[in-house]
Amino acid sequence: MTPAGASTATAALCFFSANPIKISELWPQNPSHSLPRPSSSSSSSSNRLSLSIHPFASPHLGLFKRLYRVSCTSTSTFSTRTTHYEFLDGPTEVELKLELGGHDIQSSRDILVDAEDNSLAIRVKHSGSLKTLMETSCLYDKIKPAETIWYMDDDQLVVNLKKHDPDLKWPDIIESWEALTVGITQLLKGASIYLVGDSTEINEKVAQELAVGLRYCISFFETNYTPLYTKELLETYGKQTIDSWVVTEGPDSVAEAESAILESLSSHVRAVVATLGGQHGAAGRADKWRHLYAGFTVWLSQSEATDEDAAKEEARRNVQDGSQAYSNADVVVKLGGWDPSYAKSVAQGSLSALKQLILSDRKLPGKKSLYIRLGCRGDWPNIEPPGWDPSSGSDVPPTS
Repeated sequence: MTPAGASTATAALCFFSANPIKISELWPQNPSHSLPRPSSSSSSSSNRLSLSIHPFASPHLGLFKRLYRVSCTSTSTFSTRTTHYEFLDGPTEVELKLELGGHDIQSSRDILVDAEDNSLAIRVKHSGSLKTLMETSCLYDKIKPAETIWYMDDDQLVVNLKKHDPDLKWPDIIESWEALTVGITQLLKGASIYLVGDSTEINEKVAQELAVGLRYCISFFETNYTPLYTKELLETYGKQTIDSWVVTEGPDSVAEAESAILESLSSHVRAVVATLGGQHGAAGRADKWRHLYAGFTVWLSQSEATDEDAAKEEARRNVQDGSQAYSNADVVVKLGGWDPSYAKSVAQGSLSALKQLILSDRKLPGKKSLYIRLGCRGDWPNIEPPGWDPSSGSDVPPTS
């Protein structure tokens, strides 16, 4: 059995996508608790995420493209007792079983099941009032609410939810950290993840959470799930700190060296790579992205916006003007302030956005693999045929 809502979220998530750029936004708020883990407490406050899609148009890189916003806002609910459930993933539907023992339910009329595209609420009538057994506004994926079936089986409530995407396997009913780290692996298909942004510290902290959660390691025989830090690799190779390197040889030298490291890592699979922050890092330079395209890139961007709406507008501008090299990233996570305790929440937001991105185009992981096999020539996302020479300036491969 699984404790209902056993994950914790401390931020609201907003997902944007503009083909080929996909953006997500994570705005830290005051921490609150999720649906309770097994405990003796009689109540708890919960913080969850809900999704809604609003299409609108946006120019990007000189092209007029569709830009879809999927906003995820945190909501708080009140639970009067710890609820346990059993979960089963099937080919076309998922089944949820809730224990009803001790609730003194007289008939099915005492049970209320409210299902929407991304949400589920289950309540029972008790002593003249409604008691929440389970409520989440962030199911693992969309369902077909009109086809929801539920019934009582002895002391259990059985709820069958029809999947919107029958090909997607659900690790759990809720899009929790645990469910994401299990479920995203079936979508990534071994593709690596690169963390980019102005702060090396943030990149490394979030990379650590991702590597452990995804169980990504450097080699097949590794059991220590640790990310790769380009800063650490550079300082080992250069036998000096990055700051010293910048002073003695200049930032261009550091960027070139990191670019060479990224080239060597581009053929790796199942790796989480934290890159250097700032303009002396390769990711901060548009001409150094050739090998970063080998994996899924996440831009961890600190924002000076005072509220979530302002941060959304800032993210929109970042994508539209493309003035920063980081705007090449597949996913952008906007952070209102930073504290190391947010690392896991930022990692969860990153995985949720990557999940949405890949579900919008299931061919992306395979396309990343093809890009690597063809030699990471810099022709992402419009991959040219074999034989194409990036130095020729021509889109047509030479004839034999």
